[in-house]
Amino acid sequence: MKDYVIISDSTCELDKDERQRYGIEYLNMHFTLDGVEYPADLDWKMISAKDFYTAMRNGAKYKSAQVNEAQYLEGFLKILESGKDILSISCSSALSASVNFSRTAKEKLLKKFPDAKIYCIDALSSGYAMGLLCLKAGEMKRKGASIDAVAEWVEANKKRSNQEGAVDKLIYLKQAGRVSATAAFFGGLLNVKPIVVCDSLGRNVAVEKVKGRHASLVRVAEKIADEIDVKECKEVRVNHADCLEDAETLVALIKEKLGDKVTYRIGNLGPIVGGSSGPGTVVGYAFGKNMRAQNDR
Repeated sequence: MKDYVIISDSTCELDKDERQRYGIEYLNMHFTLDGVEYPADLDWKMISAKDFYTAMRNGAKYKSAQVNEAQYLEGFLKILESGKDILSISCSSALSASVNFSRTAKEKLLKKFPDAKIYCIDALSSGYAMGLLCLKAGEMKRKGASIDAVAEWVEANKKRSNQEGAVDKLIYLKQAGRVSATAAFFGGLLNVKPIVVCDSLGRNVAVEKVKGRHASLVRVAEKIADEIDVKECKEVRVNHADCLEDAETLVALIKEKLGDKVTYRIGNLGPIVGGSSGPGTVVGYAFGKNMRAQNDR
């Protein structure tokens, strides 16, 4: 069976150990912070997570840029020239045009490599929800599954990768164009903490209003515990945007419900997801029930 490479983008939020364990590669998105451009590096080589979120709290202007076609052409070409096929898993098309650029790159490269297999999958999610799909793909590959079988599984199961988040201020998602009229609904309410999900259409949607920070974390814990399939998902991941204590609180709340059925791990939200959702965001991720489409409010 021909070898293949699993490749994603900066929103997968996989740490170095996870990427190395399964040979998962990723292409950098980019962001600018007060006019200075950085690669959206998952290992925070150019700027620390602490400095990044401190700058945002201090009012730094933030803008992100997706993986473009030229990057996909370059990244895919290196893989194809090494004699391997490609399984590309990209950020939700509702949030980024990256997956569309991957597909145009694929069409161009297939003219030169007509026998190659290139799968370009729209994850319909971002953040570690997409990372979970990449990890499952990596596990299947390690066990000998073909690229066709892995691609089929990801397509069939991608709506089962759940994320439930509590944001501190919805204004960051509104500025990034990640939520629509929901921002106006929640924005003027005193001390209301929106619960934001990624729905089955790949959109970030604010689905509930909760009074107070702790109550929002309790609600996220309830939703994660309800959605997880502990037979298939053995770890709950909680990522945060410079609010470690809240992340630890969320883990404790989830553990009250799930106990030792799963393990728990805390990480940083990466510069794309965290930059869009803003400092103070904490997100839980679990694999289980199918996401559902949500109505904007």
